[in-house]
This record gives sequence, structure tokens and C-alpha cells, in this order.
Amino acid sequence: MVEMTVESVRINLATQQRVVILKATKQERYLFIWIAYAEAYAIAVELQGTTSPRPLTHDLLKNVIEELNAKIVSIVISDLIDEIYYARIILDVDGRHVEIDSRPSDAIALAVRAKTPIYVEESVLERAGVVPEQNEEPQPPNVRSETKQEDEEEEEENLDAYRDFINSLDVLDEFGKD
Repeated sequence: MVEMTVESVRINLATQQRVVILKATKQERYLFIWIAYAEAYAIAVELQGTTSPRPLTHDLLKNVIEELNAKIVSIVISDLIDEIYYARIILDVDGRHVEIDSRPSDAIALAVRAKTPIYVEESVLERAGVVPEQNEEPQPPNVRSETKQEDEEEEEENLDAYRDFINSLDVLDEFGKD
């Protein structure tokens, strides 16, 4: 498993889709996970150190876990099946190891509140992780074609399109921003 941190939460202004960008702690590797508005908001609010007058859903979940004398040990983004990410929340309940199935966005929102590590299985990073070239924005993995020349041409087109896309995203600096 590879430990990751939340690098940022961004929004595509044209489509209003949100993405959380995870970055490996010890290497230049990224994972992009598209998430819903509510989870993007929940993650962004916590990253900005902002509090709500009443607990948000992820605050409530954290409070319930703590009141039951359990500890959130970590979260793991464990699988990628048919372009859907899967995650587990790892708990210590009175010395007993408990794993709870979760959407990655909810697990990440909980992890940033509980200040617990975020891990991604190596197999997920091999399929969906991004390793940017020097001095470039993170790029998505490319599907390889059959010849090297086709690969190079396709890679350059994909990089240009992806570079344009990343540059069109806006960091969610203001949690109420649409």
C-alpha cells in the first residue's frame, strides 16, 4: 500500500464535476477520484480549517465512532472495478480490527477530520495512478496502442488534452463556490 495525502479538491467549471487529487507522500504519484458535490464540500471545508455551526455528516460519523470508544486507524482505497473505486475504513474497536466498506469520497472526508492516514493499494495505483514527467502537471495513465509510434502520437494528444483539462479546473478555495 502507498500512503497518500489530499493534494487538492478541484472543480471543472464547465461541467461542475469535482475531483479529489491524492498525492503519494514519498513519490510523485497521483490518483484522481471524481466525487459528488457534498463530499467535495465536506473535504474542502475540513482542509480549509472551517467549521460548521452544526456537525456535517462526516463530523457526525467521526463523533459517533469516538463516542463508541473506537479509533479510526486509516482508510484504504482498496479496489477499482468497472471504473468504480472502493474503500475501507479501518477501525480499532477495543483492540479488535474492524473494516467497513465505504465510498472513497466519504472515507477521505472522514480521514481528513480524524487526521488518519490514507492508503491506496498498489494494484489501484498501477491501473489508475498518474506519474507526471518533470515540471508537468500530473497526467492520467495512457492506454497503449500496438506500435511505438502510435503510442507516442497518442500519448502526446492525451497529454495535451489532459493538460488543457487540468488547467481548466479551479481549486475549491471557497467551500461554497459553484
